[in-house]
Amino acid sequence: MSSPTVAAPRSIANVSQVTALINTLSKLPRKANLLWYLVLGGLFLDAYSNAALGAGLAPMTKELGLSAGQVGLLTATAPAVAILFNPAGGWLAARIGRVKPLIAAKAIAGLGAVLTATGGSFEAVWAGRALVGVAYGIDFAVAMALLAEYTPAKLRGRLNLWQSVWYVATTVNLALTLLFYQAGVSVEIWRWSVGSAGVFALALLVLQIAFLAESPSWLASKGRLAEAARSLRRIYGFDVEPGTASGGDAAAEERKIGFRHAGVLFRKPYLQRTFLSTAISLTQAMQYFAIGWYLPVISLAIFGNEFETATLGSMVFNVAGIVGGALSAWFGRKIGLRVSSAVGYAFAFAILLVMGLGFGKLPIAIGFLLPFLFIFFHSAGPGANGKSIAALSYRSDVRTLGTGVTGMLGSFGSVIGLYVFPQIKEAIGLGPTIALLAAVPALGLVSCLVVRWDPTRSGVDPDDEEISLPGRTA
Repeated sequence: MSSPTVAAPRSIANVSQVTALINTLSKLPRKANLLWYLVLGGLFLDAYSNAALGAGLAPMTKELGLSAGQVGLLTATAPAVAILFNPAGGWLAARIGRVKPLIAAKAIAGLGAVLTATGGSFEAVWAGRALVGVAYGIDFAVAMALLAEYTPAKLRGRLNLWQSVWYVATTVNLALTLLFYQAGVSVEIWRWSVGSAGVFALALLVLQIAFLAESPSWLASKGRLAEAARSLRRIYGFDVEPGTASGGDAAAEERKIGFRHAGVLFRKPYLQRTFLSTAISLTQAMQYFAIGWYLPVISLAIFGNEFETATLGSMVFNVAGIVGGALSAWFGRKIGLRVSSAVGYAFAFAILLVMGLGFGKLPIAIGFLLPFLFIFFHSAGPGANGKSIAALSYRSDVRTLGTGVTGMLGSFGSVIGLYVFPQIKEAIGLGPTIALLAAVPALGLVSCLVVRWDPTRSGVDPDDEEISLPGRTA
């Protein structure tokens, strides 16, 4: 691969020089682009694994004879476990780098898929889903940080593409589930759906072991300048050599970032950034996992009890997510991540209110259009932005702590949406529950209006900021 046609410094001496060098790029070279999408593939796997259970939920419930409480527990298990492993994955990535935790997550995800698919009891399936949650927690915290560190400033909006990938993964799973159904798999269709996630996990495990390169920014933040230079050459083709670390950077190799440093996320200059990214992650997860994840159930209510019809309806709904997720990068670039989130929340609030109050009374065309528009505005706005804001708001040495905390609170929202939604639905019905959930995007909208931070509009490079870690100076 040829070197980029930008003027490169002859040496790098700190993380700021590394990020400045990457930021000279207006597009990613071919090798960097391939690595970028390989990391994004891990988020495809996370979404696919989540969708796999939802697509086969009804037949699994029938085969295993699950109660409503057991169904709620199974659907909430993965995000509940991710609550712990989001910050744990962030801490691990801050200590040992980005690549090793990502590879470990694929191995764990594969094991979880196999255990779930072969489980003959509630307990076995639950254990498999718990492993999926471990992988999900680690992967999301680390992958978003690595994508941010691979990406030049001019291309930051492309981080939002993870949202489109989420819906692509969901649609692929639904399509495969439909093929399994047409092949006569019948009641065990959920095993095929969940087991197919193991195939994707194995493929990604092999590819990431073979090709992923460590983040040059993280290496430089640890004072490992020779390795950072090699990584820059391998990923981007830059002709650079390691320089001599100076000042605080000379001791950076000994710096160990741990949970005791998480308090820095709640002090200036990070307090507003942490609040906004976590508020968006929490509320968007609640509204998606209460509505979007249960689209097969909503499809059954709209289109009837035929499995094929409901699955096709869910696939059409997910097309809105694919388009909205792809456009979210464009919206983020044009109006900023914060404003695009606010607009998405405003539309989601109005749609949920109308959809809930009119449920069962609206014409079928309107009943179909409203969930379609909800998924579009969710994915084009807040769906992607909480994680993207977190990944772009922190310095390299604390970035995965920030994405880990954001992911943890997002997982809280997932648990609430997955576990509480079926309980409320059983008590008051689907329509009133959807109307009640309109309060969630309303809270998200208020958060976006109160906090003005936007990493794509601030003109601030977090790696140039000085912060004080407990017991140390920046």
